[in-house]
Amino acid sequence: MIKMILLASSLFVFAESGAQTFRHYVTTEAEAWQQSKVTLSAKGAKEPLLQVDGTEKGHEFRAWGTCFNELDLDALELLSADAQQEVMQRLFSPDGELKFMRGRLTMNANDYSRAWYSCDTVAGDFGLKYFNIEHDKQNVIRLIRMAQKWQPDLTFWMSPWSPPAWMKINNDYPVLSSPFNQQPKEKDYLLYDSNEETDPDEMKLLGDRSGVFPRRLASQNYFIQDQRYLQAYANMFCRFIDLYAAEGIPIDMVMYQNEAYSYTPYPGCAWTAEGTQNFNRNYLRPTLAKLHPEVKLYLGTFNTNRIDYVEKIVDGLKDEVQGLGIQWECREHLARLGSRYPHLHMISSESECGNGSMDWTQGEHTFHLLCDYIGRGCDEYFIWNFILCDNGQSPWGWRQNALIQVDSKTRQHRYTAEYYAVKHFSNLVPPGSRMIAYQSKDETHGTPAIVFVRPDNKRVAIVGNLTAEQRDVTIQLGRKYLNAPLPPHSFHSFVER
Repeated sequence: MIKMILLASSLFVFAESGAQTFRHYVTTEAEAWQQSKVTLSAKGAKEPLLQVDGTEKGHEFRAWGTCFNELDLDALELLSADAQQEVMQRLFSPDGELKFMRGRLTMNANDYSRAWYSCDTVAGDFGLKYFNIEHDKQNVIRLIRMAQKWQPDLTFWMSPWSPPAWMKINNDYPVLSSPFNQQPKEKDYLLYDSNEETDPDEMKLLGDRSGVFPRRLASQNYFIQDQRYLQAYANMFCRFIDLYAAEGIPIDMVMYQNEAYSYTPYPGCAWTAEGTQNFNRNYLRPTLAKLHPEVKLYLGTFNTNRIDYVEKIVDGLKDEVQGLGIQWECREHLARLGSRYPHLHMISSESECGNGSMDWTQGEHTFHLLCDYIGRGCDEYFIWNFILCDNGQSPWGWRQNALIQVDSKTRQHRYTAEYYAVKHFSNLVPPGSRMIAYQSKDETHGTPAIVFVRPDNKRVAIVGNLTAEQRDVTIQLGRKYLNAPLPPHSFHSFVER
């Protein structure tokens, strides 16, 4: 159990008089978002999962967000005009259900673009004469406009998946060859600077990783380590910010690379620790400081559990960045990173994408991730794709999940279990809420629990029963007890009235 440190300056005393009631929201696979009422008791029915007394400082949660990708636009535009408005209202409106207020963007194509494209295809264009966002204006920016209609105050952050191909040693957008791209297999040796066997599907969670990801680190940078290329790339970040600002899309934070440790058949770029430090310290940070001092620089996105490698990078840049983007395997080390770098913000930069089944099991996994990232210190949480067709397959042959699934034949949509997992948090926990107590599903044998205090001083307890048996749980709130039976495989939110 995480026990927060008492600070006298942040004392909050729970009211103890009268019968306190909570509104109870529950979702099962059969029924979503059912409502009832729960009254606190003077005695606990069980040993409490969590005990909070109102003096916990906790940490402030700042934002819910999602990513904007071309395949999301394609899925959304299969729906009728009315259905499109319904979806976007639910996701983005302050009066909607998920209330997203931030978005993640990519410079150049990502793995959920329709195909590879770049903002600058002219080799040697160090002056960025040909850099443009015309492709984005016809695609992702149209999707953003549909969201801004419902939430005009959306803010954004950006990271590239791959630099322009001409800036890389393999002169191509992927890292590794596969049947879904045109890179010659002969170039795969660049990854380890040897003929050692490579696996473009290592990130799919197929097979045994022996608990380590990646199994072997890249031996060299795929980005060309020449100062002309490095400075031009830093300039690209600022030009991208400028051009998006001209479209009314504010970018207030950047990261140098998405998943530098996924050696991908889709857009990607492998970086060494030394290359990462060199680019961020000597090019990206000073260029942002000169041209966009209002834009924050975070390190990430970190998707490796090679914690020695992550710490090597962060130790060299910790005084030059404002935060860390954490996803996938790096989640294993959130507590350690938070303790080692208490001055850095940590965000969950991308939810895990799953396997395209969009079923209840995937929803339970996302519920667990929401608890774990926020409970262990992240102050922003970003969903990956919010709407996809059918089994969510990308042009590179991967199947992934989304909050909303569209049947491409009937052009009808449904809200998946993952949607409701997110709703149990973002609908009821606004930015500015403090996370004050948490226990993981491992600590509770399948019933993760987390407690927040909202800016209006209302308490919110969120609990999941991720097991096949009914669980009766108790949470102690001051001198009172919230007692509730949780049916098998269910999500629960309790909100003080």
